[in-house]
Amino acid sequence: MNSLWSITIRPGGKWSAVVGRGKLVRFTALEKGANVSLALYNADDTSERYNMPDTLKAQHTAHLTRGNVLMSDNGRVLASIVEDSLGWHDTISGYTTRQVTDAKYGETTYQELRNEWLRSGQENFAVELFRNGMRMRDMVPVVNLFSKVYCDEHGDMRFVTDHAVKGSTVTLRTEMDTLILLSNTPNPLDPRTAYPSVPVQIDIRSSAPVDESDFCLNYRPENRRCFENTWEYYTLYPRK
Repeated sequence: MNSLWSITIRPGGKWSAVVGRGKLVRFTALEKGANVSLALYNADDTSERYNMPDTLKAQHTAHLTRGNVLMSDNGRVLASIVEDSLGWHDTISGYTTRQVTDAKYGETTYQELRNEWLRSGQENFAVELFRNGMRMRDMVPVVNLFSKVYCDEHGDMRFVTDHAVKGSTVTLRTEMDTLILLSNTPNPLDPRTAYPSVPVQIDIRSSAPVDESDFCLNYRPENRRCFENTWEYYTLYPRK
């Protein structure tokens, strides 16, 4: 894969960037047990953002994989999942807080450990939101890439510990100019008591245009309607 841009997010790390539409963003787990929490916004109007209920309801699913799209609250497609080696990415567990991190892994502070302190998803997202002119009130539900969480027959949420192996990949295609926020922090339902240490590589390259045979476009009728809304937006929006 010839990348336009490549970066590795270390364990506990965070990252945000505006990625233009028509790009492929591939995530690769460099060790087993990865989890990267993902939030998405329209880069030109961050009041438009990933809508978890509509995304799941319209596609009749509680998890995401190849063919699924991440819908905005305006009925457009922020990104599509075009490749996936795992077949399941968690949408319902959220991200870790300071309280959860301290309770599970032990209290750590930046003052004591500097860059070795154990970060939470909440703190990472707060920083990246601020860098992009927002606050935690602008936070949305996240997608936890590489994690599998399901509900058992009693309705209890279960985390699958051996889901993501070393070398697992998932690739998003941006359908809009998208602000991407990432936190490489543990899934809050991960039962392991050792803070996971899994670097994740991100490679970005250009994508071929979407055509009528596109798998994501045709995955569900609702997907096509969202693509049509997105194409209309860019056709009529004078800045584009």
